[in-house]
Amino acid sequence: MSPAEIEKQTQKVVSSTAEGVTTPPPSEVEEVINSRIYDATVIGEPMALGKDKRKVWEKLMNARVVYLGEAEQVPTRDDKVLEFDIVKNLMKRCLEADRPISLALEAFPCNLQGQLNQYMEKGIDEETLKSLVTHWSAQRWQEYEPLLSYCRDNGVRLIACGVPLEVLRTVQAEGVRGLSKSDRKKYAPPAGSGFISGFTSISRRSSIDINFPNQSTPFGPSSYLSIQAKVVEDYTMSQTILQAVTVGGSNGMLVVVTGASHVKYGSRGIGLPARISRKMQKKNQVVILLDPERQNIRREGEVPVADFLWYSGARPCNRNCFDRAEIARVMNAAGWKREALPQDLQKGLDLGLVSPEVLQNFIDLEKYPIISKLTHRFQGFRERLLADPKFLHRLAIEEAISITTTLIAQYERRKENFFEELDYVTTDTLRGIVVDFFTVWLPAPTLSFLQIADDIDAPDSMEALKGLLGSIPDNAFQKSLAGKDWNSNHRIASVLVGGLKLASVGFISSIGAVASSNILYSVRKFLNASISGKQRNKRSPILKTALVYGCFLGTSANLRYQVIAGLLEHRISEQFEDQTFLVNMISFVARTINSYWGTQQWVDLARYTGLQARKSEEIPFPGPDSSNNAALECNISEDANIDEMNSQ
Repeated sequence: MSPAEIEKQTQKVVSSTAEGVTTPPPSEVEEVINSRIYDATVIGEPMALGKDKRKVWEKLMNARVVYLGEAEQVPTRDDKVLEFDIVKNLMKRCLEADRPISLALEAFPCNLQGQLNQYMEKGIDEETLKSLVTHWSAQRWQEYEPLLSYCRDNGVRLIACGVPLEVLRTVQAEGVRGLSKSDRKKYAPPAGSGFISGFTSISRRSSIDINFPNQSTPFGPSSYLSIQAKVVEDYTMSQTILQAVTVGGSNGMLVVVTGASHVKYGSRGIGLPARISRKMQKKNQVVILLDPERQNIRREGEVPVADFLWYSGARPCNRNCFDRAEIARVMNAAGWKREALPQDLQKGLDLGLVSPEVLQNFIDLEKYPIISKLTHRFQGFRERLLADPKFLHRLAIEEAISITTTLIAQYERRKENFFEELDYVTTDTLRGIVVDFFTVWLPAPTLSFLQIADDIDAPDSMEALKGLLGSIPDNAFQKSLAGKDWNSNHRIASVLVGGLKLASVGFISSIGAVASSNILYSVRKFLNASISGKQRNKRSPILKTALVYGCFLGTSANLRYQVIAGLLEHRISEQFEDQTFLVNMISFVARTINSYWGTQQWVDLARYTGLQARKSEEIPFPGPDSSNNAALECNISEDANIDEMNSQ
């Protein structure tokens, strides 16, 4: 498509969107969350910008062209999430500044500009547009669809700037010489215009001279055909971008989404920023690399690879994921040495996975002697406290609710025999404390920096099992950590694995509690022979009780505690993290309601499975579901015997 045609159609889109799109009212600008941004222009390692992103947005708003360079060799959906967030934020700022904004996409060949215009005018729907890019995978369309819909609904002009597929394939197979004369004039730069010494002279060389050593195929990453294809892409996109910038006016902004290799700063002058800078000042362009695979140290005199490096919260980087200067400041302010940290934190610092905020949380926890001993001696406590500094508060709330309601329920059930049967009360309560601990412990989110594969002493089967468990979150609602990319399958697996763990806890604890209760009953019967003659009902079956109770914990209790620990206390409560009292009250109320509701579920299940007969006697006070009241209900036959003895 010629520049005149592009200008004509883009002007049509501008006028149509101005008439047909209702401009949303200005609203408070939201920062892109759950991401890490680094200034790549500094000397040395890229510098993390922390929570204050104003420098980034100010520089972006001063630019006319913003490049978003995404991964090419291994595409990632995290890039699309970042692109969507950045475009939304720039749209809001441009709206407040009364600036038009456009979005150029390399993914759409430039010969589809007319169809993109129809899509913007709502002349065609998503399915029709999707049918025009049949070379895309279904997953790629799903990743682009939210961004396309947002641009259409908010009047962000869409520009197709990619090379037509048939042109690109011809160059990859035959080089520029394979193009027709008209296509060569449209898509290939003139000889000697900025790429080595031009295509014509090099194309006359033999294939041995053209291809690099050890190159077995005519087209590949190191072949000259691939270089020609890249230059054709850069030239075509640069011409389209320059035309779009002209149409947008001196006040407009153009966001370009393309592969990272096309926008990196370099000395050759064949990339997009270098080509555009010949027609426009370089300071009017900003390059952002999305989730780059590594961070390189920039030395004096070297050109930076980009202006900013932008990582999503779930993506790792091979160097300095967090600002080491800020980490050093936190360590120095607390008077800590690196050697005094636990091994996993030291390794996390080496891998660039420990943020200054996490390090500060650990140092704050060290101020309390008891917590300090727990965090140093038990890695599980450390991992949970780093992920949620209020983990011990949650545990204390759950145990307090459990013990209190269980003792009340026990007293209401046993009445005047409460102190005489203190052995049963103690057994049930201790079992409840243990199981309540695990119902809080297992679904709690964790933050670990140890590599599971480092355990070289473990057998292969154990390594495989640990690797599987280490690849899923501890809670279905846990936020993705650096280096982790949890999808829906991982989160479903975490529910299943958590259910198996709780079921095992319930099975073992139930066998222990019922067995100990039976032993105590035998001791009491030996000491008081009259009890044997007054027994009317059989005692609780150990195996059946353990199976039912284990299934109950693995399903109902597991799901409820996953929601409380992951959704309510890990996500929602973070919105009020500065209001400690409110967060604790939310946790207390939620866990109290959960205990009451869980008790009702257990009573119904116990009756349905025959562990509790349907009798006129009802439990006056429903205690917590997690174990204390479960223990009380598991021994319901025993309680019935006591009631019968009392009535006699």
